[in-house]
Amino acid sequence: MIILNVEKILKEQGKSKEWLCNEMDISHYNLNKAIKGNAKSISYKYLQSFCKALNCSFNELMTIVEDEKET
Repeated sequence: MIILNVEKILKEQGKSKEWLCNEMDISHYNLNKAIKGNAKSISYKYLQSFCKALNCSFNELMTIVEDEKET
């Protein structure tokens, strides 16, 4: 499973989800859906926008963890 570290990065930078929504021109609903892992897919456009707005790399943005079903 892939986890987006958006909330962690926002906290480290002292920024809010509202700020990020404005930067990316994305709704709160879609942002939360992506962050919570409820989105079926995320486009490269959004991944690039996350990295640009948060000034981070893909490696910092995402963490891969073992899914409990796989173990």
